[in-house]
Amino acid sequence: MDAENLSKLVIDALEGLKAQDIVTIDVADRTSVTDFMILATGTSSRHVQAVADNVAEKSKEAGVMPLGSEGRGNSDWVLIDLGDVIVHVMTSQAREHYDLERLWSEPRVAQ
Repeated sequence: MDAENLSKLVIDALEGLKAQDIVTIDVADRTSVTDFMILATGTSSRHVQAVADNVAEKSKEAGVMPLGSEGRGNSDWVLIDLGDVIVHVMTSQAREHYDLERLWSEPRVAQ
C-alpha cells in the first residue's frame, strides 16, 4: 500500500474513534525515515490507547503490519510506526508540550 493510501486508512481509523485535531505532515523531503507523520489528540490516556489500538488493527486488516509502537499502557502519547506513515496519538497536554507540528513545520525564511 502506498503512503497516501495508508495515510487515508490511518485517518479513517482515527476518525472512527473520534480522535481530535488530526494533522498530516509531509516530511518526505526532510527525513528518510518516513513520508508522513499523522498527529491526533485523544481526550484521555484511555482514549489515546483505544485510538492507537484501532489504527494498529485497521492497518493489520489492510495487510500493513506495524513495525513497532511505543507508549502502550497508561500513556499520554502512543507512537505507531507503519513505515511510510508514523502515527502519534497524544493527549492535548502532551501534544501542546512536545509541539511536534512546530518541530516538523517548514522553516520560515526571514524577510
